[in-house]
Amino acid sequence: MQQEYLFEYAVIRVVPRVEREEFLNIGVIVFCAKQKFLQARYLLDEKRLKAFAPGLDLAELKEHICSIERICIGGKDAGPIGKLDIASRFRWLTATRSTIVQTSKVHPGFCKDAGQTLERLFGQLVV
Repeated sequence: MQQEYLFEYAVIRVVPRVEREEFLNIGVIVFCAKQKFLQARYLLDEKRLKAFAPGLDLAELKEHICSIERICIGGKDAGPIGKLDIASRFRWLTATRSTIVQTSKVHPGFCKDAGQTLERLFGQLVV
């Protein structure tokens, strides 16, 4: 029997007008300490985003999402946050914000393979 590992995830959301609290799920971040796994998967469906938020600056949104990917990978290309340990990077990414890109609350679970879990959650919550 393959061992199951504790993992945590949060949904990445676009919130074009914070005061209205409306959002569109665009991605998922999964963290599993035992598997040393921190990855994000996202989909920027431009047609859907333009219908949801007509004035949205897609180039700026792409920059924000690329920074999430860089922080997940870590290292000097991710700036000061990228130098933190994997758990601290996940906590930083999922901290509460009042910006156009936000994450849901963090949810726990158990998985055998964090990569497969990321794909499953992405399919269920975004696609």
